[in-house]
Amino acid sequence: MADIDIQMRINGVPRRDTVPPRLTLADFLRINCGLTGTHLGCEHGVCGACTVLLDGEAVRACLVFAVQADGSEVTTVEGLASPSGELSTVQEAFREQHGLQCGFCTPGFVVSVTAFLAENPKPTDEEIREALSGNLCRCTGYQGIVNAVRAAADTGDRA
Repeated sequence: MADIDIQMRINGVPRRDTVPPRLTLADFLRINCGLTGTHLGCEHGVCGACTVLLDGEAVRACLVFAVQADGSEVTTVEGLASPSGELSTVQEAFREQHGLQCGFCTPGFVVSVTAFLAENPKPTDEEIREALSGNLCRCTGYQGIVNAVRAAADTGDRA
């Protein structure tokens, strides 16, 4: 099958490329764009390590073909900090609350939490735990992650 021309905005920057039809968005971001914050874990959509925002919605980049993102806005963990490098509210909360250990799952959690708090800015602890259930962490025991989400929600700032 012939390669396909695509265009999208990635972290606010226009991007054009020609890709094989079955190239995943995760591989496109990592290989073609050099955005290695999008991690590949299970490659079956279970772990959440590859979560990115596609037109504002959290999606598993390992389950989306790059051609499906044609014409879309994609935000990776690299695109959440300000252009000056200031961490987003969620990123800062993860740092302050020790919501990471080895860091492999952290980008997926940060992107997922960013989308969750945009949709539900004042979640209950039960809603936080439910929202986190789609991402897996093998290191932290989740309490620091839950604390980070609560801290980010309590700031009331989604930036």
